Order: sequence, then structure tokens, then C-alpha cells
Amino acid sequence: MLPAKKTSKTRTKTRRSHHALKPVNYSVCSKCSSPKLPHAACENCGYLNPKITLKLAKKEEAS
Repeated sequence: MLPAKKTSKTRTKTRRSHHALKPVNYSVCSKCSSPKLPHAACENCGYLNPKITLKLAKKEEAS
């Protein structure tokens, strides 16, 4: 069966209004000032909080 009436643009867009992408919320690392995700260790220096610091392994480039 076909729909009885055409769905308007407003009704379609209203229905899909929650499908929009949300921006990623970044915070600043307090040690090296690089952007990082909140509640996660810094990818640059490995700093998480004063009690925890992760040791990051350096990637060796293959020659």
C-alpha cells in the first residue's frame, strides 16, 4: 500500500532531529596542555591524575 498523503519536509526533519551528530567534548591536559578526552589518559604524555601516570611506549619506525 502507498501512503495516503505525502509526509511534509517539516514532519520528516522533526522526526530525525535527534539523529544529528554531537560535537566531541575535549578538555586540556594539565601537564602538557594538549587536547584530550575527559576522564581518559593524555595520548601525548600519559598523564591521568596526580596519582596515576601511564608509561607510553615509543613507536619505532622501521627503516
